Amino acid sequence: MGAYAGKRVTVMGLGLFGGGVGAARFFAENGATVTVTDLRTEKDLKPSIDALAGLPIRYVLGRHFVEDFRRANIVVVNPSVTSDNPLVTMARGAGAQIEHAINLLFKLTPRNPKIGITGSNGKSTTTALVGEMMRLHDSRSLMGGNIGKCLLGSVKDLAPNVPIVLELSSFMLDGLKELGESPRVSIVTNLSPNHLDRHGSMEAYAAAKLNILNFQKSTDTAVLNADDPMLAGWENHTRGRVIKFSVKIEPEGDAAFLDGEKLVVRIGRYEEVVAVRQALRLPGIHNVANALAASAAALAYGVKPWQIAEALATFSGLPHRLEMVARGPGSVTFYNDSIATTPESAICALASFNGPITLIAGGYDKGSPFDELGIAIARKARRLILLGTTASKIEQAVLRASREMMKGPMIIHARNLEHAASLAASGVVPGEVVLLSPACASYDMFRNFQERGELFRALAQRLTKTA
Repeated sequence: MGAYAGKRVTVMGLGLFGGGVGAARFFAENGATVTVTDLRTEKDLKPSIDALAGLPIRYVLGRHFVEDFRRANIVVVNPSVTSDNPLVTMARGAGAQIEHAINLLFKLTPRNPKIGITGSNGKSTTTALVGEMMRLHDSRSLMGGNIGKCLLGSVKDLAPNVPIVLELSSFMLDGLKELGESPRVSIVTNLSPNHLDRHGSMEAYAAAKLNILNFQKSTDTAVLNADDPMLAGWENHTRGRVIKFSVKIEPEGDAAFLDGEKLVVRIGRYEEVVAVRQALRLPGIHNVANALAASAAALAYGVKPWQIAEALATFSGLPHRLEMVARGPGSVTFYNDSIATTPESAICALASFNGPITLIAGGYDKGSPFDELGIAIARKARRLILLGTTASKIEQAVLRASREMMKGPMIIHARNLEHAASLAASGVVPGEVVLLSPACASYDMFRNFQERGELFRALAQRLTKTA
């Protein structure tokens, strides 16, 4: 760790998800001269700045200074910053070491086995499930990455055999390819268009995701979704064992699947019923798929079946992921699914409920198509409340589907989330689900999906108290 003493380190992009904070803290505590620079303001970044209070860090906010890159020995780049960014290119040309927090974690923990999870949807829930299974297997286990915890501060006294569970975004995997490393056990939950505004094409996005498999060894394991046609052929990108999971079929060979109501994992000649579906506390068939993927990965790693079963029976979900936040008169329930930043995740949320649904959707435009979402909304929703920059795009997709199906929801436009929640609460029918599942990112109105979800939770609880 002493290798960083006296080094000039520029952290580009403090952000609000913990990676920038973790990197800045790590280098400051290891004797580096740290500059944090971000185009956002001090007000925007207050939670992250507060988390670094007391550390000798210089802040440049609302702008970037060229000299902070030209003179740096190390530039730590936020995953959302592209590799061809002019300042990063200039720093590299001036001799700076370009670093990513996730790459640094891999470099500092070469002997710690990694379980990595990626996908367009479901990766956070699957990561949390694997994390709980690993915690029961080895209480020292760590969980972090894109799920919100930077683990750099935990590596100093970490024993070499402690497993690390990591949610890996496409941005992180883009950086990891520079190391030529993939996790010992990798899960790909699914693949659908996402972050096309950053990657430029579906092909580039898929190529980034493939890095979770590309560098696996013959002793490693890949857990792949057999129900997703976008993942067809991905087993050819790993040298490791492949386990396919499915909620529709029983895949050949090593597999995790549903046998009636039983969740079964088969590896070689060994077959284990890890749970029954009724024991799961998470709603929706997509969460059965997440449970199968997590169980397969954990069993392949060496977690005992009873530990897997206990984790599945006790895990109740993460905030902002189909989180029931309020219940009103007439058995009306409010669900916060603010994590749903893609059309596919909102489709899964709609499929999780029977009965009348009021859906609140819309937000920042990442370039995702809404045709399939339009069909799902026309089929499932009684009312659709739209907001954000994508409102008109989603509306047109729903209207097209409604004309073909000769049925569809009442469509209402809201000024903001407060207005949307009020409209939803004022027109509910008994037994209705009011579902915030935006299908879009939050950046047009909020700092992140957490802020959006927390506001919805507070609004729902206030509206049901006054109902």
